[in-house]
Amino acid sequence: MKRPFPDTLVARTLLALVIGLALSHAISIALYLSDRSTALVSVNGEHVGDRIAVVDKMVREAPVSERANLLALADSPLMHITSSVQSTVAESDGEDEATKLFREALIRHLSPAPDRQVRLLHMGMVAPEGMHGPYEPGQAPDGSVDMMMVSLSQPDGSWLNFTVPVGSPETLWNLRFGLSLMVMLAATFILSAAVVIYLTRPLAVFAHAARRLGLDVAAPPLPVSGPAEIREASLAFNEMQNRIRRFVEDRTRMIAAISHDLGTPLARMRLRAEFVEDEEQRRKMLADLDDMEKMVFTTLSFARDEASAEPHTAVDLRSLLQRLCFDAADSGHRVTLSAGDVPVPFRCQPVAMRRALGNLIDNAVKYGGRAEVSLRQEENAIHILIEDEGPGIPETRFEDVFQPFRRLEQSRNRETGGTGLGLTLARTIIRAHGGDIMLRNRPGGGLRVLVILPR
Repeated sequence: MKRPFPDTLVARTLLALVIGLALSHAISIALYLSDRSTALVSVNGEHVGDRIAVVDKMVREAPVSERANLLALADSPLMHITSSVQSTVAESDGEDEATKLFREALIRHLSPAPDRQVRLLHMGMVAPEGMHGPYEPGQAPDGSVDMMMVSLSQPDGSWLNFTVPVGSPETLWNLRFGLSLMVMLAATFILSAAVVIYLTRPLAVFAHAARRLGLDVAAPPLPVSGPAEIREASLAFNEMQNRIRRFVEDRTRMIAAISHDLGTPLARMRLRAEFVEDEEQRRKMLADLDDMEKMVFTTLSFARDEASAEPHTAVDLRSLLQRLCFDAADSGHRVTLSAGDVPVPFRCQPVAMRRALGNLIDNAVKYGGRAEVSLRQEENAIHILIEDEGPGIPETRFEDVFQPFRRLEQSRNRETGGTGLGLTLARTIIRAHGGDIMLRNRPGGGLRVLVILPR
């Protein structure tokens, strides 16, 4: 299943940063607008409360006959004033936060009067058709305005009614917030991406060096750069690579030395075997000496190849397999190749790869009568399939045939001259190139060897 987001450290870090900062930015804006709304109501309450108090005082002190003219003069789009016998605001047991703030500001400006009743109603956002004038300050995008109704009792029993805008707070989802969020996210993404990529680049180099070490222990050391932790890991990696290289070189030199030193006693034993009078015993001794010499020669050849440090170059596996199959066919063996017409480039040690694939083809024609070789490119790997028509190998013994000098008597006759190192060396070389070898028995009989190499 394909992931909806790249599964990398850079992508995950950027995703966490962007989501976290976006949420914190939204919460900060919401808190800011909430505080701004409270402050706006409080300031408007002070301003409107002062005007209401002035009008209330003028109406109380004016003669009854002049009150109507006075109210008409005081009425305006920013404060609609009416006088009625009954209050236009019903009594209420509860008030919201805006109404409480407005009441506190209004009471501070009204003249003290023990018989005064003050009733407030927060009408909320009123549509344009329900307003009494062209209110522009604090107007919402749809034209609605946050309105408050105030009713003040008068000494003669009448009520003085005010309808005033209290200023509508900005909503969180508006154009300015969207632009602010986009600018913040863009700046965060660009700066975070630069920092995260800079910090994680040494990890990619580290991973590449680790894969390269699996293919070549003599690879150049890892550059020591980046933060202190990465530098320390790089130094430890280089030290580990040096130890592995010294270990491999020491073991290879030791094997080469032992194999070389065995040559002299083998020669003396062969000379002495010639003086054995019993013909049957002499023949068996010489056969055993031949096997031992072949083992020593194969081991020395492998040690020389390891010590030579053959460079990696790009080769065409299709052409390499064609040459191997042609050579086997020229020797009288039955070999077929199916590799298509498209070159298959692969970077490897050509001599070592030729020896590994040659050993597998030789085994197929030697123990299976014929070899059917096919080459196929997959999405992430190159598959080389080598099949024969021999007796096959018991599944429980698949791993045994890769052990040095291990031969299966039921399928590997000593008379064929095998040393038991062919599959061992082949798998060592294939794995040194980042690949592997898999064995399977064919349903109709025979062995199927699958070589998998990374693209």
